[in-house]
Amino acid sequence: MQHDLLSFPYAARRVPLIAANGVVATSHPLASQAGLAMLQAGGTAVDAAIAAAACLTVLEPTSNGLGGDGFALIWDGATLHGINGSGRAPAALSVEALQRAGHTHVPAYGWLPVTVPGVVQLWGDMHARFGTLPLEQVFGPAIAYAAGGAPVAPLVSHFWQQGVAAALSREGPEFAAFLETFAPAGRAPRAGERFYAPDHARTLRLLAREGVRAFYEGEIAAAIAAFSAQTGGLLSADDLAAHRSEWVTPITTDYAGYTVAEIPPNGQGIAALLALGLLDGLALERYPRDSVDSYHLQIEAMKLAFADVFAYVGDPAMASIPVAALLDRERLAARRSLISASAQDVGPGELPQGGTVYFCTADSAGRMVSMIQSTFMGFGSGVVIPGWGIALHDRGYSFVTTPGHPNRLEPGKRPFHTIIPGFLLQDGRPIGPFGLMGAHMQPQGHTQLIVNSLSYGMHPQAALDAPRWRWERDGTVHLELETPRHLVEGLAARGHQVQVDAAVGPFGRGQIIWRLATGAYVAGSEARCDGCAVGW
Repeated sequence: MQHDLLSFPYAARRVPLIAANGVVATSHPLASQAGLAMLQAGGTAVDAAIAAAACLTVLEPTSNGLGGDGFALIWDGATLHGINGSGRAPAALSVEALQRAGHTHVPAYGWLPVTVPGVVQLWGDMHARFGTLPLEQVFGPAIAYAAGGAPVAPLVSHFWQQGVAAALSREGPEFAAFLETFAPAGRAPRAGERFYAPDHARTLRLLAREGVRAFYEGEIAAAIAAFSAQTGGLLSADDLAAHRSEWVTPITTDYAGYTVAEIPPNGQGIAALLALGLLDGLALERYPRDSVDSYHLQIEAMKLAFADVFAYVGDPAMASIPVAALLDRERLAARRSLISASAQDVGPGELPQGGTVYFCTADSAGRMVSMIQSTFMGFGSGVVIPGWGIALHDRGYSFVTTPGHPNRLEPGKRPFHTIIPGFLLQDGRPIGPFGLMGAHMQPQGHTQLIVNSLSYGMHPQAALDAPRWRWERDGTVHLELETPRHLVEGLAARGHQVQVDAAVGPFGRGQIIWRLATGAYVAGSEARCDGCAVGW
């Protein structure tokens, strides 16, 4: 019997999950169950998050992997912690090196966009501080899926086919292992077919046995550095050995009596805070959720936020990033006054594209994790380390070469990052984690999820299900196919360049967990992805 697993002839509806002892919400059901197994074994929300994270590198390699970066916000029961797991540019990568290679900007594929992968160290640092179960147990489900095979989910299969099709046109020794790893049958696996990743399993087993530093200083690091040297890469053993995660203080803004928290730059979480700070003075609840007024104000606030972010955000370790000044309430009030009844061109910067997974967890002790990881453009750079199954990301593509820009490419610098986890609090109390994947859709999605939840009183599943808008770098406002016709026509009348978009994927795929006053959790999982929220 054959089925089209991406065919939905009838409207479907998900209900929110309510659970008392813990929740795991991810973009893949098997990853959600792996995280839940850690909670049921007595692990923390961090153990659950790492188990789910490791599984997602096997189950959804189209969006994330061991060669990517990651970020997390962690509520430990009393305090919200942030951790930046993004890597730096190789010491040999510079604007001059690009020019010698014949490029005016960082390309999307090959070795030049490869920065140090930070997600494995991120897992290790989170586990060392907040985990309780041994890494062998936490990595167990991912190892089992990699070694024993896992059936490919429908939406993952869709993006897998796109990734393999793009890889067929690439030439060079650095790309040799990609098709061997991800298309062993000469094509992308179809939905329901089993995918085996023995090299990936080998890597996870070694990390479980020797610890995550083996990725940066041990046998795995040596293999990465050797393959780089053999195939024209700039990533060295010294670059890998120098890598560390960074614990950071989350940045916040207030909206509708709540506090929204994000990771500080080099990520774009500040874009969501800027948009929400602008909207906080506009009383959106005066307008119906599906009204032209509400949509228009959100879109205009987002445009102003992006204009600031792409002018001022980079790596704070190597450039002065005016976070406090950008979020200053008086400054926001002045920026808010620029919003009028019609669409305006605020001169946005260049917006990158990408693929990511977002997931969140909560345990019976009230600890919660908001986490995101990515190889950026689908499978990333196209470079895969032979024998280890590690697909390296292409995050360096986000660098610019403009002199004086805070995100200008420099050796040892972290690039501007699109991936952002979010967290909501009220009067210092945790409400919970939220977020979604989707390159520059992420701060737009964060804004819409918070507006839906706080201004319009939607529960997590409804907040996720609501039709979304997406503003693009060319000024076009994309609207999902389900968007009511009066909104399409009304926004166009306000001067917006409107386009109804039926494409799969570009509006993000997210998860939410809120803690109720009773101590129970209510959660939702994106209907636009293969995932689910599970609890006990």
